[in-house]
Amino acid sequence: MLYRQGDVMLRRVDALPGDFTAKGITKTNLMVAEGEVTGHSHVLEGEVLEFMDELERRFVELSAETPLTHQEHSTIAVPAGLYEIVRQREYQPEVGEVRVLD
Repeated sequence: MLYRQGDVMLRRVDALPGDFTAKGITKTNLMVAEGEVTGHSHVLEGEVLEFMDELERRFVELSAETPLTHQEHSTIAVPAGLYEIVRQREYQPEVGEVRVLD
């Protein structure tokens, strides 16, 4: 299952990758992405368990349905589960692959 809000996507996964060794850190109102253009932010409201490794791969574990909010997008109710956080990217011929800015 995929949940997309602007330039952020949460992709449900069954487990962390086998090579993933980072420990989870409990956070409240986790900023998933900050808008570089508008200053707005994508936030998982409530308590979540965040995993991020040295390659900056990010995952979150939600123990209950959790709202994903943003000032310019509709709120999404994300069901409990384990999700990979994916930032949208695009290819620009003059510079190559870049992250999409919201």
